[in-house]
Amino acid sequence: MKPLSKEFYEQKTLVLAESLLGKLLVKETNEGTTAGRIVETEAYRGPMDQAAHSFQNKRTKRTEVMFGPSGYAYTYVMHTHCLFNVVSAEEGFPEAVLVRAVEPYAGRELMFERRGKHHKESNLTSGPGKLTKAMGISMEDYGSSLNSGKLFIADGPKPQAVSTGPRVGIPNSGDAKAYPWRFWERSNRFVSK
Repeated sequence: MKPLSKEFYEQKTLVLAESLLGKLLVKETNEGTTAGRIVETEAYRGPMDQAAHSFQNKRTKRTEVMFGPSGYAYTYVMHTHCLFNVVSAEEGFPEAVLVRAVEPYAGRELMFERRGKHHKESNLTSGPGKLTKAMGISMEDYGSSLNSGKLFIADGPKPQAVSTGPRVGIPNSGDAKAYPWRFWERSNRFVSK
């Protein structure tokens, strides 16, 4: 598995969110390598999107990486979970794509060790906090380039069919809560509930 080119990330955010479906998210650690086939994403369009951390160009220590070039990791903690995003759009336009779910592709046993062997396989990586824990993605990955290093995205099998709809868990975001900016592989059992 080799990282996708930097040019892949230069697509418009909504196009990138759908293009990421089927690609392989790979994380190399001292414990071993895990990979998951991306099956669900959500796009966040920055300044004009009330659901985005960078709404109205809000620039903070947390959102700083979003103002840089595309193709970098934007990780943040929500409640107790680290979530992983791909920075998108051109420099100065703080947009990102949240990876919501992956289908285990490599390192499944290591994923079970990290999440607990009592989990059903379909519950292993079927949510943004679940997948980062299973794969060992953490705040240490904030700002890392996704086309080199130990966290990267590689080519993978294309989805058979794609669905779109409103994003999840953003009830206090005005009209933005209804934007159909969530993309998922139809009928994949690892898509979040």
